[in-house]
Amino acid sequence: MAASHTIPALFFEQARACPDQPMCWAKRAGCYQPLTRGEMRGAVEALAAALLHRGLAAGERVLVLSENRPEWGIADVAIQSVGAWTVPVYPTLTTAEIGKIAGDCEPAGAVVSTVEELEKLRAIRSSVSSLRWIVVVEPAGTALASGEAAWLDALSEGQRLLPELRGVLNSRLEQLRPADVATLIYTSGTTGEPKGVMLSHGNFLSNAAACLKDIPIGAEDVHLSFLPLSHVFERMAGWYLMMMAGASVAYAESLDTVTHDMIAVRPTVMLGVPRFFEKLYARVQEGLAGAPPLKRRLAAWAMRIGRRTVPYRLNRQAMPWILQLQYRIAHRLVFQKLAARLGGRLRFFVSGSAPLSKEIGEFFYAAGIIILEGYGLTETSPVIAVNRPDALRFGTVGLPLDGVEVRLADDGELLTRGPHVMQGYYRRPDETRAVMADGWLRTGDIARIDAEGFISITDRKKDLIKTAGGKFVAPQKLENLFVTDPYVAQAFVYGDREPYCIALIVPNLARLSAYAREQGIAAPSDLEALVCVPELKTFLWGRIQALQRELPSFEQVKGIALLAREFSQAGGELTPTMKAKRTLIAAHYQDRIQQLYAETAAHGGSSPRASS
Repeated sequence: MAASHTIPALFFEQARACPDQPMCWAKRAGCYQPLTRGEMRGAVEALAAALLHRGLAAGERVLVLSENRPEWGIADVAIQSVGAWTVPVYPTLTTAEIGKIAGDCEPAGAVVSTVEELEKLRAIRSSVSSLRWIVVVEPAGTALASGEAAWLDALSEGQRLLPELRGVLNSRLEQLRPADVATLIYTSGTTGEPKGVMLSHGNFLSNAAACLKDIPIGAEDVHLSFLPLSHVFERMAGWYLMMMAGASVAYAESLDTVTHDMIAVRPTVMLGVPRFFEKLYARVQEGLAGAPPLKRRLAAWAMRIGRRTVPYRLNRQAMPWILQLQYRIAHRLVFQKLAARLGGRLRFFVSGSAPLSKEIGEFFYAAGIIILEGYGLTETSPVIAVNRPDALRFGTVGLPLDGVEVRLADDGELLTRGPHVMQGYYRRPDETRAVMADGWLRTGDIARIDAEGFISITDRKKDLIKTAGGKFVAPQKLENLFVTDPYVAQAFVYGDREPYCIALIVPNLARLSAYAREQGIAAPSDLEALVCVPELKTFLWGRIQALQRELPSFEQVKGIALLAREFSQAGGELTPTMKAKRTLIAAHYQDRIQQLYAETAAHGGSSPRASS
């Protein structure tokens, strides 16, 4: 890798080569408007000059507290262009959580999107003496205090000062090296206190280049971005990789508008997390359940045909001509309509951040929608392995990337080594040494590697449940199984040091209510009361039993409790990428869990039941 091969160098090379090509799309005045690479370059240079004017030194840290938008990327590259480190912060974090991050990294400044985020920093500014300035993208007429500036004012200031600061900016850019830290990303904290992961320009760019060797993305592609840029998955694959490929990125208005934005943007590639695909799967199932009988029968026939084509498509083998004809008819009558709801141009999704249900991946593939599941960590920039369009195996996270080494420790933990591995945890040498040995990073995940090199992640090492009988159970395996049922929205399996496992089940409440009406069951409109109806609890328990029937007895849950609300970020139970904070969920529902254990014990422990 050349000494100049850094993220800003890549950005400016792209901008000079294709100044009129759209780089980003954002919804303004009700429709998506492009920002060209040339326009982005002008904004990056102007903001970089404004940061230099504020005395930002190489190696200093700058918070970026914003939802996804073009200004996020502009700020990111501008900060790195002067040799400073971007510190992304989820806008969903509380003031106290932001205070912990700021106290650890001691930022020199911050870029925030709205007045709401500005107020969070104002609340902690007196205790963060390093914080000298704040730039606000949308000040909305708010009176700004000393050290605070509106985004447009900062850009105007930078444009005015750029001629005299051009030499300094060029010097900073020339001094950047691939090994220099580009960002400090704080882990989500599902298993403990967040730690700042130091990732270099070389970490990110090596990972993006390795992905592009096997994932076909080019200048004609359009990516719809809705996962938070503060997360390493969207940051690398949805920003730097797209930059390297010459593709453009459109930003969804919000999580709630993604399905509408897909129709407007018509993306060709997208990144997602399992919870997104679970909800998409549930919507498809709900649509079919409410369809007329003839349409349901047609959809069932199409899915049977789709599933019959899977072995041929996976192995790139010619199909029998009659199956080809049937599949074309199924596509025309059924699958094409589903594709249209996704914009009509989507070539594939890439799924990351958590394990994807094998059944959901197979379902969409049979319907002609490809989900490429991958795997990685913040500490690995992030991708370690990914399925490819021409090398896809459901239930696995694919093959390791080029240049990425993997092996299993004696206890089954996956280890990895290569240019993707972090520089270390910020100011935590002991914790860095605890996960690193001879260049190998301990991932904390238990895995299997088959004869062809495909990796299967069984669970987080810290999440593995060890029952009182000494048996190990992987909770995510069960949870992914349970959410394939259309009546189950979310599942949480518990059982560490207990005689057996139980599960907290969040039903698909709309579908459960509809079932009650169809069966003539008196179902209250109050959700808390709905999940207590004995007939509905029995119905759901029967479906859970059917799903786990083929599992060994020690893996099966012996009882379920129904919850009336979903686990959420607002409730503190999910990370911004929808991963369960297992310790917090267990603590939050400890009374319900203990009640369920008491009820199952009263039935001898071997006579499972459902509770509310």
